[in-house]
Order: sequence, then C-alpha cells, then structure tokens
Amino acid sequence: MALAVLSPHRPFEEAPTAAHAPLRTPSHGCARICGKMGGVTPAAERPEPPIQDAGGPAPSPVSHPDSASTASSPHAPGATVPLPVGSPEAAAGEPTGALLRPAVRLIATDLDGTLLRDDKSVSDRTVAALAAAEAAGIEVFFVTGRPARWMHVVSAHVHGHGLAICANGAAVVDLHRGGRTLEVRPLPRPKALAVVAALRTAVPGTSFAVELTSGINYEPEYPPFPVDPGATVASAEKLLSESGQDGDRPVLKLLAHHPELTPDDFLARARAAAGTHASFTRSSPTALLEISGLGVSKAATLAHCCAERGIAPEEVVAFGDMPNDVEMLSWAGASYAMANAHPDVLAATAGRTVANNEDGVALVIERILANGGRQLAPVAPPAAEPS
Repeated sequence: MALAVLSPHRPFEEAPTAAHAPLRTPSHGCARICGKMGGVTPAAERPEPPIQDAGGPAPSPVSHPDSASTASSPHAPGATVPLPVGSPEAAAGEPTGALLRPAVRLIATDLDGTLLRDDKSVSDRTVAALAAAEAAGIEVFFVTGRPARWMHVVSAHVHGHGLAICANGAAVVDLHRGGRTLEVRPLPRPKALAVVAALRTAVPGTSFAVELTSGINYEPEYPPFPVDPGATVASAEKLLSESGQDGDRPVLKLLAHHPELTPDDFLARARAAAGTHASFTRSSPTALLEISGLGVSKAATLAHCCAERGIAPEEVVAFGDMPNDVEMLSWAGASYAMANAHPDVLAATAGRTVANNEDGVALVIERILANGGRQLAPVAPPAAEPS
C-alpha cells in the first residue's frame, strides 16, 4: 500500500496561483512528540456503574517505591514496576514481585458512538478527562472514519501533537493547522473503478460517493445529505476518471450505499464480490460501506504513528463501537467496547465500559489515572448463574 507523506507546512491543498501542489516528504511526518509528564489531579470520586476492564473495576492507586530498581517513569517505553508488598493486587492473590500492568502511553479513541454523545457533543467530563490524560504524559489520538472537514467538533480538545487519524486511516491531519492533511494512504482510482464495476453486477441498486482530500462528490442516486460547496454530481465512473475534474486528487474513501439490504448483509456481499480490490468496513447504522485501499485501516495507521514514537501496542488503550474499529481494538494492548457497541466489537474486546451517552471513555481514563497511569488489572467475567 503506497503511502503519500505531505509536508506539515505545505499541506495537500490547491495553491492559490498554481496547479495542485505535489506530495512532499516532511522532516518528521507523524513523529512530532508532544510534551510529556505534567502533573494531574485525579477526578473527584463519584458513584460509578461497574465496567469490565481489559481492565475491570478500578483498583486503589498503587504507590511505587522510589528506588534504583524501580522504573524512573511509569511512561518510559515498556516500563514495568515490581508489585509492592501489601498492594491491593498482592492482597488479591498476585505474588509479590509480579509486574504491574504496562504504563499507558497513548489513548486511541473513535468519535461517533464512542467519545461523542449521540447529539455529537463532547461532555465537560470527557473534556476534563482528555486534558488530564495529556497533562499526565499520555498522548491522545482521535481515530475516526470522519473526514478532516468534520473534525471541528473535537479540534479544540486536541492537545500536544495536534494530530488525528481520519477517513478510517486514509489520512493523518493536523488539527492545530485547521485540519491540514499531512499523510495520505489513498485508494487507487483503478481499484476504485474495479470495485464499482463489481458491485454494480453483484449488488444492483448500489450508489456511490467519492471522498477526496478536497471534499466529496457523489452520484445522483446517492442519499441526500448536506453537501460541500462545489460538490460534483455524476456517475462514479466519471467521478473516478483520472482525466476528469479532481482527477489528480487522492481518493480517501469510496462510499457505497444500498437502499434495501441490511448493513451487515451488504458488507458481506460487497467483500465477497470485490474484497480483492480494496478494504471494506462500515460504521453507519444504515447500509453504507466505507471502502479504502487494501491494507488501509485505523489499526495500520495508528500502528505506523505509534512506531514512529516508539510506543508499543501493549502501551496503547483503544476505544470503539463499530466494525471499522475492530482491527484497532484487536491491535491495541488494552481495548474497550462501549455498552452500545456492535456485536463484532464486543467479540473483539476484553474490556467493557458504559455507553457513549454515559461518558464511557472518560470513566476508563479517570480510573487509569487513579491507577498511576497504568492499565487496569484484568478480572474474570462474572460466572454464569446455574440453570
């Protein structure tokens, strides 16, 4: 899968006096590191509904001995700390000298249905939890299917690095610079055309939209929605032609909609018909598929950004609710499904938290911070009641 890297100072956008700017290679790409290790005051204690962590209910904070044998910082790469005598974990049966869970160095969270409430707002509690995590030296990445132009809802809550992963991993954008695109993993136009041809045959009635770095274009049959100014309405074949308007712009996603099929049935049929050409997923409650280049996913781009920062999977905590989150949740060292999550997400995660409307992401972040910035100890799920 080809990776186009764009300069953070010369983003992929149309120059005011010239043709479209070429792709450039930055000096650091996604590897800008935010400031580390500020102080944090844990959130005030409050009655909370139970969560099943990757995880479990929050243990009492653990005081770590300040000695040469103890890691100098809980956020050092791969840091582990010997389990203190008399700690809650030891009292629960962990042998003294066992190692605590890894330090959390990065939190990756989906937006819609996960961090955001159903009204698309970010609660005050969630804003406070995100800021406290950053202050404690834990980086926060928003990892979403949204395009950069729809990131205004969270742009004020990005601290430090300012980066977000958009379009299901197809773009890395800088929210501190108005959502400018820094990296692109495009869907090649010939592959997109092959998908269109395959779905027109295998799943009649499918309509398409084309998500570009510059906006969205769509077919006349595609469901109506608030469109960007200047959107082109034409057949997918014309929209994807390299000789047509916007033909030199990278394609971030091909969107496919069906008016009658169930979302999961449409996804299964589309993967069977065209899965050799592109990656298919979904995040909408309707039969709307999101189609990216082969190998492009939230997980792949997050892994790339973490590798550049020296962050291992086991140091990442991830949150999600829909099938486009599954690969990311499987990759991260600890993952949490929202109470409102799709069954595929519940099957892919060890951790559970409360629903997005109950601030499930904030709840886990608060408990991680209360646990010294470390992942929460695993617990066995409740035993089934005897029949």
